[in-house]
Amino acid sequence: MKKLQAVLAAFLATALLPCVALAAEGHPSIPGATLPVYWVIPFVCMLLSIAIMPLATPHFWEHHFGKISVFWGLAFLVPCLVVFGFNVALYEFLHIILLDYIPFIVLLFSLFTVAGGVRLTGTLVGTPTVNTGLLAVGTVLASWMGTTGAAMLLIRPLLRANAHRKYRMHSVVFFIFLVANIGGSLTPLGDPPLFLGFLKGVTFFWTTSYLFVKTLILSVALLTIYLILDNILFRKEGSPTPPQKPDAAGEKLGLDGKINLLLLLGVVLAVLLSGLYPLGVLLEVFGIPIEGQNLLRDLALLGIAGLSLKLTSTRCRELNDFSWAPIQEVAKLFFGIFLSMIPAIAILRAGTEGALAPLIQMVSQDGQPVNTMYFWLTGMLSSFLDNAPTYLVFFNTAGGDAQHLMYDIPTTLTAISAGAVFMGANTYIGNAPNFMVRSIAENQGVRMPSFFGYMLWSGGILIPLFVLLTWLFFI
Repeated sequence: MKKLQAVLAAFLATALLPCVALAAEGHPSIPGATLPVYWVIPFVCMLLSIAIMPLATPHFWEHHFGKISVFWGLAFLVPCLVVFGFNVALYEFLHIILLDYIPFIVLLFSLFTVAGGVRLTGTLVGTPTVNTGLLAVGTVLASWMGTTGAAMLLIRPLLRANAHRKYRMHSVVFFIFLVANIGGSLTPLGDPPLFLGFLKGVTFFWTTSYLFVKTLILSVALLTIYLILDNILFRKEGSPTPPQKPDAAGEKLGLDGKINLLLLLGVVLAVLLSGLYPLGVLLEVFGIPIEGQNLLRDLALLGIAGLSLKLTSTRCRELNDFSWAPIQEVAKLFFGIFLSMIPAIAILRAGTEGALAPLIQMVSQDGQPVNTMYFWLTGMLSSFLDNAPTYLVFFNTAGGDAQHLMYDIPTTLTAISAGAVFMGANTYIGNAPNFMVRSIAENQGVRMPSFFGYMLWSGGILIPLFVLLTWLFFI
């Protein structure tokens, strides 16, 4: 045992020597301004793997998607090591893992665990009216408890209410549109990009004022389309009624695991307080600054998840069809997504000096902002990249001064905010809860559309509505 410890100590000492040098050299990173666009190939291949392989080789994908995700992450990291050196590769890896991936997964894990302990008791029948009501409630909640929180809270009740239905996929698709994305546009609590804007100085209710009408138009339009579509499909099924389950016999409509609602509020407060009360850098890990408030937030979130597991009965989770498979799938896939998108984010952050300069230059003409382009470019890039850094890129491109953006050119800030939040619904990876909702639905037997199949839904329904918004507000 002592020999093994000595070997491990020697290995760690050898491995950490370059990291000490890294801290001394000033944290080198990949040069986004000079990075050729072909560095984005691993990220594109990662997306194509998610889109194509479940259809082309479903058995292979089901058993090896985690390895494929790691492969495409390494497809960036290894060339980065060869071209830019060990220090740069290590710094980029630790930076994305410690500051982005781990907080992302911790938040999803806590929300998934807590919301999975809330069970709607009794019989809620998935009629078109009930389904539309659930979507409307989720849309309203999303701005106040976050799109991820609202989505995790309501997706299971929606699935259980429609378990007897033949056609269920469309309900989940519209759930992603409304609850997991568009509903989160009214406050900084709703979606990460707006929270970043809040931290940059955008007042709390600014988005409520400037995005309310746009959100209302989108929400009413989508709920109306859904109600018509669900009515057609419901009648096509013969207006089915669900069989009475023995477990639900005698149960009144209500909530089991209500303690989790309090814990859910704790999650929201932990995230909000971490942004409002910075504690400064607590420690550095190989040059990566770990801020105190973020570390406390993540520890609090894990503690809240632990309390949920302890305070919620096993029977409640079993009746709620709770399974760890969805969070495991998301954790594995987003490991590869986060790693492989590093060069894409670096190029985008380089602005007019990077390989995407022609795109960035499209948002300004003769020194004046082109709001149509701000809306569509922020939205399109947010559909495939992390919408939070995309929001910051265009926020800074527009000047970066919150006071100037809010009061001198509010339409520009509105376009950036709306693009980042609304168009996260365009793909499964556009916003954090999208893939999670899909995974939960598939875990409960709903056959969801493929990556491209989902984009046919969003392209056919959302894009025309975004064109309408452009015509009404951004031209």
